[in-house]
Formats: sequence, structure tokens, C-alpha cells
Amino acid sequence: MDLFEYNRSLRGNGDSPLAARMRPKTLEEFVGQEHIVGKDKLLYRAIKGDRISSVIFYGPPGTGKTTLAKIIANTTKSEFRQLNATTAGIKDIKEVVSDAKDRQGMYGTKTILFIDEIHRFNKTQQDALLPHVEDGTIIFIGATTENPYFEVNKALVSRSIIFQLKPLEQKDIEKLLRWAITDVERGMGAYQGEIEEDALAFLADVANGDARTALNALELAVLTTEKGKNGKIHITLPVAEDCIQKRALNYDKNGDNHYDTISAFIKSMRGSDPDAALYYLAKMIYAGEDPKFIARRVVICASEDVGNADPHALQLAVAAMQAVDFIGLPEGRIPLAQAVTYVACAPKSNAAYLGINKALEDVKNIRIGTVPPHLKDAHYGGARETGIGYLYAHDYPNHYVKQQYLPDELMGMVYYDITDSGVEKRIKAHMKRLKESL
Repeated sequence: MDLFEYNRSLRGNGDSPLAARMRPKTLEEFVGQEHIVGKDKLLYRAIKGDRISSVIFYGPPGTGKTTLAKIIANTTKSEFRQLNATTAGIKDIKEVVSDAKDRQGMYGTKTILFIDEIHRFNKTQQDALLPHVEDGTIIFIGATTENPYFEVNKALVSRSIIFQLKPLEQKDIEKLLRWAITDVERGMGAYQGEIEEDALAFLADVANGDARTALNALELAVLTTEKGKNGKIHITLPVAEDCIQKRALNYDKNGDNHYDTISAFIKSMRGSDPDAALYYLAKMIYAGEDPKFIARRVVICASEDVGNADPHALQLAVAAMQAVDFIGLPEGRIPLAQAVTYVACAPKSNAAYLGINKALEDVKNIRIGTVPPHLKDAHYGGARETGIGYLYAHDYPNHYVKQQYLPDELMGMVYYDITDSGVEKRIKAHMKRLKESL
């Protein structure tokens, strides 16, 4: 079969691309999202029992939102209608509602209305839908890539069950690709294609949880690769790279290279090399590393390696982490880069990090009798003998008075050995002035 024969065959299949043809038709074919369609889960039972109520599927592209709606259409005895919010309007909603009322009145048949990209409906359009969902004229199924709690009418959300779909795992996409390349009826099996394991893993990884992206790349690879001497189409890593226009990196998220890269990233920030830190940041982003994982490493470095030499580093790192969670990639790379370069350029001190580790060791290894009596809580009943002799710091000049705080067994112990780096130099001088003021 050549490309022209392939295109002719598609005409009998609705000119559908591979991703559309491989769309699962039953729950048994559906891959991933076990947290909502596992056999013991609510949605699985509702679909199998044809007891679906109004729901909203929320998640990134290519994770199965429309597929689940199609599966419901294939299994329900209700009338199934579909609209796309980018092209439909109030007139279309009224038409569906009118038909639904007639069908329910004459045959007692319910109507399920699936609206793809529901977040694109404006408030007026969503309001037009609401009363008919509320009175049971239609069962509403919405699909959206946006958070429905922000983008969908609150009243509509309150009358629907929200199911959040997650990016597919690499193993799930690999399973879909294996199925697609071998299936003769719906996939590319007629081409007798075969794909190398590293090419398969690359396509599944670089798709970043989007099955449609991976299937589109596989289809292009099969259609543009000549047959080998054995009469088969052989998909190699270079072919896969070319079809998805991205270079494969030696970066296994679960392997040594992953840990080597994150180690180099942290050590570059600790070593005050912003250029190297940005390179490793870019490498991880390009390879599809979880941006939240990266952000957590920056927060840790800001506290462990910068510490009180520049307290703003931690604030900026936490802000970047929140920004990444809020806006995602690709824009999330910008606050990440800002935090990474700030942490790398900031003065360094690990005094707080060393101090807590030393204190933990003493907690673990030294038996302490009791908290000094004058520091004990004197507010609870029967506590008259405790708290006696405590000196309230704010009653003294500079809000400081010398008294014992450490337990007897640790008197004179120093955990926070303040450095002369950055802000800590000022902190050190301040502590020195307090002690000399007595």
C-alpha cells in the first residue's frame, strides 16, 4: 500500500487520521486514567450501568476527554448529541433541548449532550444550558482543557461531577503506539511497520502525556519511510526525531542521566554559575522533566545553599514554584529562569542547613532531662511552679536580655555558625552588638 492507496482507504473511513481511527470505542480499549475509570471507580460503574449523570471532563489535550464521551455514546441507550463550543451557539442548544423534550415525551428516552471545549461558551450561552440540565431534560457532558472552577458557570459546575484527567504515562502511550502500528483494521498494520524500542520510547516520552501527538508522529513516520529489503517499514530513532521535529536527548527520567543532570543543575547554582544552571534547566525542560520537580529543587537550593545570606532567594524560589503551578509550561520556564539565575548569583551560606543537621544529631544522641523551668508554659492548670523567673525580652533595652534557653546538657552549644556572606554579615554584627550591650 502506497500513500495514494492509503489516502483512498481513508475515504472509506471518513478521511480520519490515525489518532481518530485509534480512538478507543469501549472501556476495555481505553488506556490510562485508572484513577477515574478503574473497575472499582465511580465513572466506570456509571458508564457500564448506563447511569451517567452530568459530568465535566477536565484535563490537558490528548488525555481521553472526548474519547470517554464517545465511549458513553457507544454504551448508552440514551440519545447522544454533540456540539463544539467553538462553533455552536444558543440556537443549537435550543434545538437540542427541543428534540430532547419531544423524545422524552414520546418515548421516555433521555438525551445526553456532549459539549467539547465548554469553556469557550460565554456566560449567556452557559446560562441557556443550565435550566435544562437542572430539570433533567438533558444530561450534560462537558470537556475542557481549562479549570472548570474558573471557566465554567458555577451553577453548572455545582450540578456536575468533575473528573480530572491527567497526562498519560509513558507506558500508556507506548501501549497505544504498539497497538496502532500492528492493528490492520484501524491502525497502520497493513504497512507491516516495525518500530525500534528507543524510537517507541522517544515518541511516547516527547508526547508529554498527549496520545494524539504520539499517534500523529507515528503515522507520519510510517507514511514517509520507505520499505526495507525485507518489505517492512523500519522506524528508527532518527526517523522518529524527524517526524516530531525534536532531538532525542540522553535523558532517562528514571535513569542515571536524570540524576546526573539534576545534580549538575544544583551544583551549578551552588557554585554561582548562572550560565551552567540555565543550560541544565533548559536541558530538563526540553527533555520533558516535570517543572514542579525542577521548582522544588530550586526552593531547596535557595534555602540550603543561599540561606540567610540572601533571604529573598527563598521568597523568589517559592514564588517561581507557585507561578509554574499556576501557568504551566512553556511560559513557566520564565519564572523558573528568573529564580535559577537569582539563586545562582546570590551570596551563599549553608549555616542554617548545617545548624539544623547538627541540632537533629544532638536530639537523636544526647539525652536531655527537661526544658529549663523558666521557659515552660505557665498558662495551663497546675503550672504555678513553672515559668517562674522568665525574663520577657521586650521589657529590656534592644529587646534583649541574657538568660538560659538551651537545656543544661547543651549549654554553650553553637548550631547556627553565622557566616560573613551577604545579609548574614549584618545578622552576625547585630547578634554581636546585642551580646556586647549587656
